[in-house]
Amino acid sequence: MKYQIYTTSMKAWDAMIEAIDQAEKSIYIEMYIFLDDTAQSHDFIGKLKQKARSGVRVVIVADAFGSSVLKKDLADDIADSGIELLFFSNWLRHIHRKVLIVDEKIAFIGGVNIGKSFAHWNDLQIKLGGRIVNRILRSFAYTYAMAGGKNPEILKFREGKFGNRLKSRLIEHWPSKNIHTLKSLYVEKITAAKKSIRIVTPYFTPPRWLISLLDDAARRNVKVEIFIPQKSDFKISTILNYRYISKLHPMGIKFFLSKNMNHAKLLIIDDAEVLIGSQNIDPLSFDINYEMGIFFQDRHLLKELSAVIQEWKNNSLEFKPGLYKMRLIDYVVLGVTKMLHPIL
Repeated sequence: MKYQIYTTSMKAWDAMIEAIDQAEKSIYIEMYIFLDDTAQSHDFIGKLKQKARSGVRVVIVADAFGSSVLKKDLADDIADSGIELLFFSNWLRHIHRKVLIVDEKIAFIGGVNIGKSFAHWNDLQIKLGGRIVNRILRSFAYTYAMAGGKNPEILKFREGKFGNRLKSRLIEHWPSKNIHTLKSLYVEKITAAKKSIRIVTPYFTPPRWLISLLDDAARRNVKVEIFIPQKSDFKISTILNYRYISKLHPMGIKFFLSKNMNHAKLLIIDDAEVLIGSQNIDPLSFDINYEMGIFFQDRHLLKELSAVIQEWKNNSLEFKPGLYKMRLIDYVVLGVTKMLHPIL
């Protein structure tokens, strides 16, 4: 299987724009946050309009909440160019996946959204080729249908049947269909971990079952390391992150706080297995939102990711008790959050 990883939003956008430029047949995008404020450096909307006018089939499925600005200001203009633009709208659930598929041959998945404020973030996106792209196409076709898409040329991808010989596995997470693949994978892999567990996440509000799994792993002398931004993009997320860091640190779990915002989502078990995807470590990803990831046992990819994590670790501060002092407003925010979301 062919792959390439990108460790910042900018690097991922460069590769995505290049792929869009080379598209001859089709461009399918599924995005939680898709904004039109990156034109100065990466003119996604302009490129997509140009491709649509040249006869390339361009379809965008965006989350109505995450991409509300796009929906409000540009929907009609985009549609007039020939792009099929659909918004997934649900009062509770969101399309949290980040997918680009070009010419039904290459695909990008991971954590990278499109918006100017994300430009200088660390993040993780993987470009894929080979048979796994057919599975990603099928997954996109289901989301397309849920958003109201009617094109039979896209809907037919749902009929694909695939064997189990691939070295990678697509993780599709559909809570509304009671398919909680992410939880099953985390339970299976963390329970079986022998040496190490490494998690990278921007938002750390783990469900109780995951806290129990990590505590049990630490008691088995499995080295557990979790990488979180020192400051999240949302103040409330920073408060919640430190609340859970302070709770889990006494269990023997080490936390590394990155100086820059890191939006990557990564799980590595025993340096032998890895999950890259759109999932955060929070109840929204595990219980509510639609997510996508890819699970590998590829030693070359693992070696490359280990080097990336080491670089992030070198630019991080290890958490120590007293590093973050809770203020009165922090306790107020936590109390309100607890009332709104008792699962936290």
